[in-house]
Amino acid sequence: MGRATLEVRNLKRHEIGNCTMSSAGPQPQGEHQHPVILYHYPFSPYARRVAWYLRLRGIPYLQCLQPPILPRPDIALLGLKHRRIPILSIGRDIYLDTRLILPKLEELIPPSTAHPPLSAPAATTDLALQHLLSLWTTSANGLFSHAQNLLPGADLPLLRDPAFRRDRADYNGPAATASSKEEAAARRVEAISAIRDAISFLETAVLADGREWILGTGKGPALADIEGVWVVHWVTGLKGALDESVISRARYPKVYAWVERFQKAVSEAKGRVGEPRTVNGEEARAVIASAEAPEEGTGVDGEEPVVKAYGLKEGALVEVWPVDSGSAHVDVGRLAGLNAREVVLDTAEGFRVHAPRHGFRVRPLKPAEPSL
Repeated sequence: MGRATLEVRNLKRHEIGNCTMSSAGPQPQGEHQHPVILYHYPFSPYARRVAWYLRLRGIPYLQCLQPPILPRPDIALLGLKHRRIPILSIGRDIYLDTRLILPKLEELIPPSTAHPPLSAPAATTDLALQHLLSLWTTSANGLFSHAQNLLPGADLPLLRDPAFRRDRADYNGPAATASSKEEAAARRVEAISAIRDAISFLETAVLADGREWILGTGKGPALADIEGVWVVHWVTGLKGALDESVISRARYPKVYAWVERFQKAVSEAKGRVGEPRTVNGEEARAVIASAEAPEEGTGVDGEEPVVKAYGLKEGALVEVWPVDSGSAHVDVGRLAGLNAREVVLDTAEGFRVHAPRHGFRVRPLKPAEPSL
């Protein structure tokens, strides 16, 4: 028996399922049985959305830390070309994109005393607001796309690294990355305006009545708060990102107080559940490969436009890739499910990969040209 196998068995015995070991000791028993692994790097603002969610719900998980730029051999071990962070596994299923990861966590890990729900109740205006906040912040032309233009490049050595700049050209496309100082300054002006308008909306509309949390509950932050706060939390924490004559605590006291309350709640939750155990790529892959699938196949909806257009059937070889960033990295697998919400692939490595339909493209894999 190899060392990696022994390590995985030890992980499964002590950290996966109902109880996890961390720097804070064993954590409270929960009801879910499937191991959860978060692939991320700590300063990714998208990954923070998922880490916050896991902490606030008290969900034990393992983490597989990744470099901020390619290559990422740990992801390649899963047979994935997808380059965006975070990636989350639940059991044997692998989920791409926080727009799918967060609702899947809410569904697949049932509400309990140990893991209280964060999502708004079904068929409510609160759920509609939660969804709209997600679209507002995460869509291709959403709030984060503006916030990226506020990165203080002169103060962040990573942004001056040629390797990082080449990586981001691959991520965003060369045209979006290469620009003159004048173009960068113009984008910053527009970004300041967009962030100011967003913070003003939160100050004068969403939080205007003095509520502590977006949905008005006194029970702590909900998923709606995660959806609404993450960009503001990130950009207000970047030294030199904001023009304080336009955006400041004095101008927007309710928003700044909300961000601080949220950070305090997350820090307190982290203190209760402790730090997740860090595993390497081989350990993580072995855990996923030995787990059970947490959900059944969704089936292929024959009424979906892409299904009709290409005559897609379950088991067909298809390509899937994101259309807004990282689009040069295409994954291939056999179609296991497709509906208005998600596309599901069974990969050659034996994993089931889920991606949201929004922001991702699905096409049948073209047969190779015959050789002459």
